[in-house]
Amino acid sequence: MQVRREAKYRRRRAVIGGLAALAIAGTLTACLTGGGDEAPGGAGTGQVAGAAPTGDDAAGATGGVREGFQEAAGQTAAPEATDDASATTEAGPVAGPPPIPSAQSFMQRIDYITGTEGNPITPKSVVASGSGLVIANNMMYAHTSTVYDAESRELVETLSDEIVPEEFGLEGHPGTAAGSPVEAAWTDDGKFAYVSQYTMYGDGFGKNGFDACSPADGVGPSLLYRFNAELMEWDQVIKVGAVPKFVDITPDQTKVLVSNWCDSTLSVVDIETAQEIKTIPIAAAPRGIEVLPDNRTAYVAAMYADKLFKVDLETGESEVMMETGRKPRHLNLSADGKYLFMAVSGADTIYKIDTETEEIVDQVVSGREPRSMILSSDGTALYVVNYYEPSVAKISTEDMELLQKEPTDANPIGITYEPITHTVWVACYGGSIYVFDDTLASDPDA
Repeated sequence: MQVRREAKYRRRRAVIGGLAALAIAGTLTACLTGGGDEAPGGAGTGQVAGAAPTGDDAAGATGGVREGFQEAAGQTAAPEATDDASATTEAGPVAGPPPIPSAQSFMQRIDYITGTEGNPITPKSVVASGSGLVIANNMMYAHTSTVYDAESRELVETLSDEIVPEEFGLEGHPGTAAGSPVEAAWTDDGKFAYVSQYTMYGDGFGKNGFDACSPADGVGPSLLYRFNAELMEWDQVIKVGAVPKFVDITPDQTKVLVSNWCDSTLSVVDIETAQEIKTIPIAAAPRGIEVLPDNRTAYVAAMYADKLFKVDLETGESEVMMETGRKPRHLNLSADGKYLFMAVSGADTIYKIDTETEEIVDQVVSGREPRSMILSSDGTALYVVNYYEPSVAKISTEDMELLQKEPTDANPIGITYEPITHTVWVACYGGSIYVFDDTLASDPDA
């Protein structure tokens, strides 16, 4: 799939340091102050939204890494790759493994993306399509998602979450409605991205969602939007549970799974019919999801229950696989399904779990409050954002050793690996996206 490059889609974004982030800091503080999962800050952050880390946090962001990996201070370009499996075809660039194993490369910042004065960003999540686009979902009160060209890193579209439900066949919701985007999952072909909407604002949607909720609170169901990358617009909306958060797609591309925070369930959505076909009970505040290659077994992290669940997608049964530390949040699965990586935010730790024995085989402290994670395209490295540090850490998946750590703006919360350019994108809630090249053979300043 090619990225559309007509003039209407080439809206140049301004790289203006922290100015846009500082401009929206007041809005963030006023809207979200609880320190919960959706809040940009919390007790003990010690950071102004959008500000670069200073003092102890800055020092901590570069310490404790394996010998030979130190903070990159320059902007030296990555060496030209000679054996990169990524290639360019008539249809455009395609994804592939990096030129050297990610566990052996060095990560260096190459870009810093912010919004403009009239179009600020407050990215909560960022997800690469693998086909040339990157989508970032801005904090719920911004009501926008932004789409970028993965190679030029230019803004190509800003999507409003406002829809007319009846135009999508949803009865009982007259007029317009606004959403509140949270997370996204792309189909393997990069044609569509499913985006969860925290809550819907409009007629007939019931009680609005909030973080400190439970099934007893009666929060109304919300929607899952589908983004069409060719049309650059939403083309489907699907009713799911109350406060949907994380989104995942089964390996066979037949089902979308959505963790519903407020009603403690997992929605199973049939892609062909665009309908929720099953609702599976989990426990308090389900979030991260991963699915084994068998397309039947899913893992779900129940963040406020401090449990990891194992789910049978065919029978709809779920069981506790293990008790965890406080606030298990995000999950990543190796390509072969052998190892599950789990970020436990309250323990500052990333765990490596053998899916056959269902036992923890290794672990590492990544930093203060690890949240989202992503694997490199070759599976040798795991990248983690540390929300309260603030930093991004790179970990060897083989031995769980900390390879590198780089400082970021306050509240890094989303992360993705872009497999065409072999770059790591980090979304910072205060108003910025860091882009790191990860193809350097060594630290140019070492």
